[in-house]
Amino acid sequence: MTSGKGSTSGTGSTETSGSGDIVRTLELLWETGRRPSRGPKPTLTLDQIVEAAVRVADAEGLESVSMRRVAAELGTGAMSLYRYVPGKAELLDLMLDRVQRPSENPADLGDGSWRSALEAMGRATLDLYRRHPWLLQVNQSRPILGPRALDGMEKVLDRIKPMGLTDRELVSAIIMIDGYVVGAARTQLYHQEAERRTGLTDGEFWQAQAPMLEKIMASGRYPLLASLDENTWNPDFDHFEFGLQRILDGLEVFVARREEPSPPAP
Repeated sequence: MTSGKGSTSGTGSTETSGSGDIVRTLELLWETGRRPSRGPKPTLTLDQIVEAAVRVADAEGLESVSMRRVAAELGTGAMSLYRYVPGKAELLDLMLDRVQRPSENPADLGDGSWRSALEAMGRATLDLYRRHPWLLQVNQSRPILGPRALDGMEKVLDRIKPMGLTDRELVSAIIMIDGYVVGAARTQLYHQEAERRTGLTDGEFWQAQAPMLEKIMASGRYPLLASLDENTWNPDFDHFEFGLQRILDGLEVFVARREEPSPPAP
């Protein structure tokens, strides 16, 4: 997806959240910093700058985001941006929080049960990475916590509190779903990148291997693989949904065990 919207070049981690001025970034995220009272009247807003940076990242990839490129997107000079944000590192953290804006529709977090909330969160997170594939290029192991990220966390915690788990376990359940989604999103991203780089569709790629694979399967060397149903590799099977449901099944078992009464003391 390098050409056109949603570049996937450089699928490895290329940036790290929280690598700028942490205090200044928090001031910008939470709008607590003092604004200059002197000097020329501002012609831009911080929101406009962050939105422009997100547009550039979505269309051209994270490696294209620079103060100069964002300024060009806004039709101004790069130096004018420094009145609003110290540099690219701080801008990246503002971008990360911006795209994590949670839905205002309560129905988007399921039917009210904790399972449906985690299920909806998983799907929404996958959609987020599909819309903004550059997120997979950012090491977010130490995120700067802005209002949108915390709003989303607050809403999910409110829905899953009835699980009856400890606070650590509740957070761990969220981390578990998020980790699974990141892996699935990265696999999909690599898949798209391979098709773009090779020029072969998925069907063409496997068709090229079919003659050799048929001979190998007929050799008897791999009896289990050869015995698999012909629909086993059907691309219509939703591997993401299958994995998500099994994780939720496991959490249901864990919650049920936690709800069982303790045996009486001897």
